[in-house]
Amino acid sequence: MPESANSLPDPQFESLFEKQGKSVKVMSPFTLVTGGARSGKSHFAELLAAQPKRPVIYIATAQIWDEEMALRVKRHQQQRPSTWRLIEEPRNIRDILTELKDEDAVILLDCVTLWLTNLLLAGHAEAVQRATSEEFPLSLPKDNHLYNHVEPQILATVQEVAQLAHIIKPPVIFVTNEVGQGIVPENPLSRAYRDLAGRSNQILAQSADQVYLVVAGFPMEIKRSGEKLLASLLKE
Repeated sequence: MPESANSLPDPQFESLFEKQGKSVKVMSPFTLVTGGARSGKSHFAELLAAQPKRPVIYIATAQIWDEEMALRVKRHQQQRPSTWRLIEEPRNIRDILTELKDEDAVILLDCVTLWLTNLLLAGHAEAVQRATSEEFPLSLPKDNHLYNHVEPQILATVQEVAQLAHIIKPPVIFVTNEVGQGIVPENPLSRAYRDLAGRSNQILAQSADQVYLVVAGFPMEIKRSGEKLLASLLKE
């Protein structure tokens, strides 16, 4: 990929790839990159996407509702090459992957948790709208509606997307967040989101060929060692 004002040179990660050399497969059919806020996960995922020297298709799931989000989106745009093809899709990732299934490119989606936010808020809004319709004027969805109806539908979609990401022709990289390591959220919708993100990450990680956890700017491949440990525990 040619160097430009918004290319991806980074000595820290370049040295990492040099140390890995040819003995480690950097790109795989489906890679999941996770981490906390400002952990460096997006930058690492962008470097992974650039490694094969192939065109990159960037799927952005963010929706801009205020100035803060607009600034965040602008920063992401500035740190990735302008030559990458951009697809903005907040919800319908399944159809986008289906459309791209034969592309000779690397697909990078950033991020899963904003995609889940969009799906959860849409599902919750639809439930409220149905509950306040003329047919049911006095009923409102209970908190458990999120867990009993909205979440299962979203998890089924996540499962389909995970399978697609694993089987389509282009390599796929998903960036997600670890959102359940802080305090317990005070409201039901936030708790439902936290739980949905955790369960979705597990589904995606099960389907992924490689899973990286990025902490303080440094990536660690965790699936291989994790699978070995789980296998040893299940044998006992």
